[in-house]
Amino acid sequence: MSFWNTAMQFFWREESLPVLVMTIALAFLLLHFHREDRKSVLNTLAFFLACLFVQFVGSLIHAMQFISAAAALHEAGLIGAGIAVIRLWGLLVFRIVLPLVRVTPPRIAEDIFVIVGYIAWGLVRLRYAGLDLGSIVATSAMITAVVAFAMQDTLGNILGGLALQLDNSIEIGDWIKVDDISGRVVDIRWRSTLVETRNWETVVFPNSQLMKNKFLVLGRRADQPVQWRRWVWFNVNLKTTPTRVINAVENAVQQAEINNVAKNPAPSCVLMEIDKGCARYALRYWLTDLVADDPTDGAVRWHIYTALERAGIKLAVEEQNVHYIKDNEKHEEALHQRELSLRVRTLRRVELFAQLTEDELQKLAERLRYAPFAKGNTIAKQGTPAQHWLFIIINGDAEVFLEAANGEKRSLNVLTKGDFFGEMSLMTGSPRVATVVAKTDVECYRLDKDAFEEILLARPTIAEEIAHVLVTRRAELDSALQNLDEAALHKEIDHRHNEVLATVKRFFGL
Repeated sequence: MSFWNTAMQFFWREESLPVLVMTIALAFLLLHFHREDRKSVLNTLAFFLACLFVQFVGSLIHAMQFISAAAALHEAGLIGAGIAVIRLWGLLVFRIVLPLVRVTPPRIAEDIFVIVGYIAWGLVRLRYAGLDLGSIVATSAMITAVVAFAMQDTLGNILGGLALQLDNSIEIGDWIKVDDISGRVVDIRWRSTLVETRNWETVVFPNSQLMKNKFLVLGRRADQPVQWRRWVWFNVNLKTTPTRVINAVENAVQQAEINNVAKNPAPSCVLMEIDKGCARYALRYWLTDLVADDPTDGAVRWHIYTALERAGIKLAVEEQNVHYIKDNEKHEEALHQRELSLRVRTLRRVELFAQLTEDELQKLAERLRYAPFAKGNTIAKQGTPAQHWLFIIINGDAEVFLEAANGEKRSLNVLTKGDFFGEMSLMTGSPRVATVVAKTDVECYRLDKDAFEEILLARPTIAEEIAHVLVTRRAELDSALQNLDEAALHKEIDHRHNEVLATVKRFFGL
């Protein structure tokens, strides 16, 4: 028999072709349906082909009559090829088949089953080699006991990691808190669990520590979306009633569009304690993105501050005895006059007040009220009963839009510094015709009906001009909505003028 025939008979056997076809088919399925593990599949396939090459080399050595060396090489290649096939089957079953039937076992379980397959394959090959498995198992049991005693901590970590995944105590992506450390679980390994904190730190927790000690899984609740309740604390003077504080804060935060703040459950404000000369409140909200805890807390605090400012409620601090020097009265007066001058200039830009004298503008400026709004705050709500306020923007942008019955929103305009809105509610008491939302942080002056009523009663003749301004602005809004031409616009203004004038006089009792 020739050299090559002898070599090929030793290398290529009846089961060789089915095993080769099966291996290539497994690799093809994995490469097609599980592309994220492409590198692992290719490495396993390369290892299988390398093992075949080792068997081929063994067959050449066998043809050269080195029988023992050839048998050893052939057996090593066969064991390696079997390991590669078991690995591919493990990937197919655990990464493709089980997910198709909606079973997602933990990665450690996959590793254990694959390792058990390796051990079983090794024992089978040892049995074919003529070794007594009974003596091997007895000896292995003794060795295992010694190793287990020496490596009890490591084994505890391994079993802990397996238990954590099998009972779903924690999963990849969960946020957990251990003592004063909180972060997102990024990997659960044999020995440890890796947690990434918000400070770009990776904390390695031994699995046995998580099994023995208490830890918190943040934001997880059965059949609920991931969201975590946060507390934002603030103090208010005891002179302000809790009902007024709670209503002001809850209305502002619940109506605002704040990133990462859940709408359900709705944010709520509660009075927590009364101590040290002030009332301590907490605004509780649910955070939807656990990464953005501090930025969202900051945004909520700003909404609380602006809401309290608009309501004329001052934040308080714990009472202390402090010695201070009173500012010079002249300095205070200079600051007041500067602010008053700024307010008068702001009022002059408002078309509604074009007919007012300097003295009337001064009186009106004294009655203006500072009203800040945080980004996302609803300044005016379409259809709500009129709060008889006119707003003049001094900083920031606000968006005006209409809300249809089906909830669809149509943007009409973006108001900026110097613009004003709410004149119809101020002068006629009519409900809000559009919604206005703070597009950025917005600072406004707010004018109440009572402040303007004194001037209007003293000089009723300006009502005529004010009515004309109101009708013109309202007609321009309707024109934008209904696409009216210029002739139709003037006709609409003439038609409504007397009606609006009568409404203004009736509303102010002129």
